[in-house]
Amino acid sequence: MTKWFQLICCTLVGTSACALALWQPVASSTAAELAAADAAATARELPRSASGNVTDDDLIKFINEQIRKGWADTGIGPSPAATDAEWCRRLYLDMIGRLPTVEELNLYLASGGPDKRKRMVSLLMGEVSSSNPKDSARADKYLEEFARHWASKYSILFVGRPPAQRQNRELVNRDGMQAYLRGSFLRNKPWDKMVEEIVSATGTTSPGSPEFNGATNFLVNKLAENATEATAKTAKYFLGIQVQCTQCHNHPFNDWKQDQFWGLNAFFRQTKSVQNRNGQNVEYVTLGNEDFNGEGSNPKEAEIYFELRNGELRVAYPTFVDGTKINSSGYVNEVDRRAELAKLVVKHENFGKAFMNRMWGHFLGYGFTKPVDDMGPHNPVSHPELLDRLGQEFAARGHNVREAIKWITLSEAYSLSSRSTPRNKKDDPSLGEKPMFSHFYIRQMQAEELYESLLAATRADQEGTPEERAAKKAMWLSQFTVTFGNDEGDEATTFDGTIPQVLMLMNGDLTKTALTSAFMQQLSASNGSLKDKVDYLYMATLARKPSSREAALALNAKGANPQDVLQDVFWALLNSNEFIFNH
Repeated sequence: MTKWFQLICCTLVGTSACALALWQPVASSTAAELAAADAAATARELPRSASGNVTDDDLIKFINEQIRKGWADTGIGPSPAATDAEWCRRLYLDMIGRLPTVEELNLYLASGGPDKRKRMVSLLMGEVSSSNPKDSARADKYLEEFARHWASKYSILFVGRPPAQRQNRELVNRDGMQAYLRGSFLRNKPWDKMVEEIVSATGTTSPGSPEFNGATNFLVNKLAENATEATAKTAKYFLGIQVQCTQCHNHPFNDWKQDQFWGLNAFFRQTKSVQNRNGQNVEYVTLGNEDFNGEGSNPKEAEIYFELRNGELRVAYPTFVDGTKINSSGYVNEVDRRAELAKLVVKHENFGKAFMNRMWGHFLGYGFTKPVDDMGPHNPVSHPELLDRLGQEFAARGHNVREAIKWITLSEAYSLSSRSTPRNKKDDPSLGEKPMFSHFYIRQMQAEELYESLLAATRADQEGTPEERAAKKAMWLSQFTVTFGNDEGDEATTFDGTIPQVLMLMNGDLTKTALTSAFMQQLSASNGSLKDKVDYLYMATLARKPSSREAALALNAKGANPQDVLQDVFWALLNSNEFIFNH
């Protein structure tokens, strides 16, 4: 390794190859920015009730005012605005799950007008106002990527990441779950409609099977032990209520009681799954409803029993978290308990807030509560008026997912630099403080985002058929999940700097392929100076040009082969903190 290459590695990757220290230079605040923060105390507020007369711009202004009010109340000020390139990079990552190509980035940077960011957000969701056929083709491509990204994100949440070796006895068909979600996001299906379909789903789990319904995959592996997991995950994901600890005892920190858990659990007691096998292999699973006789053998009342910690038995009937009771008959032709539950879930006051809290957490790094799916009274909300209002407006606008995304991505908080200032350095939720969103919180890419970004940076996503690309991705992600995943298949994976993780990134097949790809060969053989080619690699990975020092390290390597220089620079960039992090 040449001396200049050692220097550039230290600059980009960090002084220790096994350490993934955050890339976060500190910027200074201007007097105008600090004055603007102080003025937030007198900001105008919109009416509290959701109104059809309130435009998207009005709501975005309300978001900004509420966030600025939080700054004023805590005595902090915002970081400067992110550059257009920084904002564009994070938007692509958050909305379609990959970095922009150099061409896409330059196209955005060259665009003009005060609404350029609004146009970019709409375009990445497949919306376009222009009649230009090229714009329409771009929108169609982005809509596919948008739907794929969000289907992947919610599949991970609902059914987890696939294991390294899929076992035949596994009940969930992740392709089926993703197919349902992808189709829903493509059509911009309202969130309440999606959740109703997921909670009440019947049919089969696998594409191509009779009565296929991919939505069945949410519940099909959560029915063991009298559907206790189905009970807990439904409340957690769709209402932001964590009831799992009340299965065995009353909640220690709020008013949740044990009987409320079992009243909710009773809604799932008609649900049944049947494995359809071909020899030892499970081809698909059928999820349906059947009559429930009740644990007291009285199907007209169909009660269940649960045990208190003192050993006393209590009875429960289907009762929603707000106390609403339904017909307690266990006969499906008299009452479909899950269908009734689905209606109650989407009408609950927490439903819209739970979704907006999760979406805010996706785009800003933290929700208004931590964890994002626990909005219980023991867990104070950082911006209660704002979350209430977002939940109200989301419901009033028909639970439109794309509109919710616009409100968040066009907010001031999302547009700020990730570089902290002396006045907001204490705004650090990682230390347990409430998030004030005075700067963009740096976070690590998800495994799927890293894979797609590596492909985008190397143009490898253009190689092979869609089926071949999907197979390559599945194989790579399965290896990645072994190293980075967790036993529960949770939504988040983290880079913690262990030696196997770093070696996978530095020396893995995907990185090796990137260094010798057709893209690198074409770049090396193309016209233009070595500086221009180094600039291109920086734009492809970091959405910026190299600093004078970084450029000098690469360009002043005496006697180095230009092709070797480009490969070394690209390797260092792909393994840098600045590439791996969303900032």
